[in-house]
Amino acid sequence: MSKNYLLLTRLSYVFAMVASVFVLASCGGKQSGTKGDNEFAVRTLQGSDVELNNSYPAVIKGEQDIDIRPKVSGFITRLCVDEGSVVKKGQLLFKIDDVQYKEALNQERATVDLSKTAVATAQLTYDNNKKLNEQKIIGSYQLQTSANSLATAKASLAQAKAAYVAAKQNFDYCSVTSPSNGVVGSIPYRVGSLVSASSAEALTTVSNIKKMYVYFSMPEQQLLVLTRQANNDKANAALSTFPPVKLQLVDGSMYGQTGKVATVSGVIDQKTGSISVRADFDNPAYLLKSGGSGIILIPYVAKDAILIPQNSTVEVQDQKYIYLVGSDNKVKYTNITVADVDDGQNYIVTSGLKAGDRIVVEGVSKLSDGMSITPITEAKATAKIKHAQQMGAALGKK
Repeated sequence: MSKNYLLLTRLSYVFAMVASVFVLASCGGKQSGTKGDNEFAVRTLQGSDVELNNSYPAVIKGEQDIDIRPKVSGFITRLCVDEGSVVKKGQLLFKIDDVQYKEALNQERATVDLSKTAVATAQLTYDNNKKLNEQKIIGSYQLQTSANSLATAKASLAQAKAAYVAAKQNFDYCSVTSPSNGVVGSIPYRVGSLVSASSAEALTTVSNIKKMYVYFSMPEQQLLVLTRQANNDKANAALSTFPPVKLQLVDGSMYGQTGKVATVSGVIDQKTGSISVRADFDNPAYLLKSGGSGIILIPYVAKDAILIPQNSTVEVQDQKYIYLVGSDNKVKYTNITVADVDDGQNYIVTSGLKAGDRIVVEGVSKLSDGMSITPITEAKATAKIKHAQQMGAALGKK
């Protein structure tokens, strides 16, 4: 037998083996898809009463945030409060060196006393000259001169009193008091610091946080919906339709007090298409701090609604689609509309689906229109994923 014949025989055998491998791989892939790879979690939809929460990032501010600034220049001689102190209206916060202002006040007081004496003297002179004029002893010129001197003395007294009031105010400004009840913020200046009305930073901030203002922005479309629900063309009419709102804090916990939407801005932000809204919250325990942040939650209640998970949808050009499962277990790419409410997990369907419909709720990115699937329950799908994870972990340990 020739060498060429043997070589051709061996090559034929190799090609046959390779072809059989490809056939087996192809058949094995089809069998795998039939038995498990095309299994998808399917949910049969039911109508029910649901409540979702619209969420909006929010900024928390005190009812009053008042910057405390000095009105006179001088060195701080005493701090009467510390950061975080709860203060009352009129309570002393800072003391500024008042020596020079006290001296100025004493000087102006002395000037007032001198001016009063000058007025009294001018008044006596005028009264005496008036009697002498009536007796024809002096002429009208002398009488008018004394009257002018009296008027000048009175004007000087008025100026002295005004200067005294200004000096008294400057002296009083050395004692910096709280303009309202509240909580003291940070204090950048300490004893010995030189401060003035032109200082870049305020002495501190007093925040009235007994009631908190929580600001958030709402899309114009949602505000219009609430306005129409109020059967009124005025935006403020929507205030009566707002349910009590909740506040989620930065640590994920819920604030214990509910809030009330109090104001709606009259101007829409052209850049974002949203409108500013303010909700008021009582803050009896002073848990909320001015300058904080959180998330406002506004409940949305729907009766006999169709609720679907958000990860069961596909979004294309602002349109939402789902895979509807037919009686033959073939999926149909179907357009739906949903309510304008977003809790980050679910959608309320307003059209495109009804109770009794079946939809694929997981793995929709692997589907295509008209594809045949093997429906399984969501519980079974979860069990499969868990089993796969356990197998992967076991292999990773080997």
